[in-house]
Amino acid sequence: MVGYDPEAKCVSTLEAAAAGSAAGLVNRVCVSPLDVIKIRFQLQIEQLSSRNPLAKYHGILQAAQRILREEGLFAFWKGHVPAQFLSVGYGAVQFMVFESLTKLVHNVTSYSARDSFVHFVCGGVAACTATVAVQPVDTLRTRFAAQGEPKIYHSLRHAVVTMYRTEGRWTFYRGLTPTIIAVFPYAGLQFSFYNIFQQFSEWMIPAEGKKAGNVKNLVCGSCAGIISKTLTYPFDLFKKRLQVGGFEQARAAFGQVRTYRGLLDCVRQIMREEGPGGFFKGLSPSLLKAAVSTGLIFFWYELFCSLLCTLKSTDITKKKRS
Repeated sequence: MVGYDPEAKCVSTLEAAAAGSAAGLVNRVCVSPLDVIKIRFQLQIEQLSSRNPLAKYHGILQAAQRILREEGLFAFWKGHVPAQFLSVGYGAVQFMVFESLTKLVHNVTSYSARDSFVHFVCGGVAACTATVAVQPVDTLRTRFAAQGEPKIYHSLRHAVVTMYRTEGRWTFYRGLTPTIIAVFPYAGLQFSFYNIFQQFSEWMIPAEGKKAGNVKNLVCGSCAGIISKTLTYPFDLFKKRLQVGGFEQARAAFGQVRTYRGLLDCVRQIMREEGPGGFFKGLSPSLLKAAVSTGLIFFWYELFCSLLCTLKSTDITKKKRS
């Protein structure tokens, strides 16, 4: 299971980082199209409705068809290189810190490493640490996914140099405040609910039915992702709006653009112009992505950890025989 297990003692901190980065890499390839659609929805000022003639996007299938028609198949993987750096780095740091923290809590406090509250706190801290580490790459990923045709940034290097020269070094940390505010409860809830669902499934499923452990991990992760994303979604939208500040010329083809002076100004403008529903633009593809992404990230992480444990036990067996 995810988190320190004093009975198993199978995966080291470095192995957890390796499993987390591998899980992030495979997961990113699968969910990138949903991520691109979600970002387009989040950045659209106009109402997401077919009744609004000014709205470029108004549904998942319509958006997918339009992106495919106007920009081609590879548009669904726009910004994939920085996104892969983001996923690999984030996965490695998050799971490494999480495993280390749950082990520390188990060894130096009276709390159990299997406690859901411990998973909530350790998951939140681990995610905040990973977020700070990869925030510049996340900003680059958002810029690439958000730009239309003709492209403003032609390559990762071109984007980094252009943004640094025209907007300064701190532009890579745009949207960090709402990200940190949102990521702690979001990741904390992910790990906590995943732990709760895992314990519930162990209680519900008889011993002979536990062979389908990989499917169980996928389902538990998907349910945890849906709940945590719904509860913290508005902050993800605020982050995306702030990350594309100073990038207005590349957004002209998608409709209206706005400039925000900070988090509170962003909240005020969205409330005034778009209403409460504006805080949940892109929620449907985001929930679909959260279900797929969270389910797969825990699925792949547990799978890679199991493979590492199997390889280690095989090596130990071979050494004993020799």
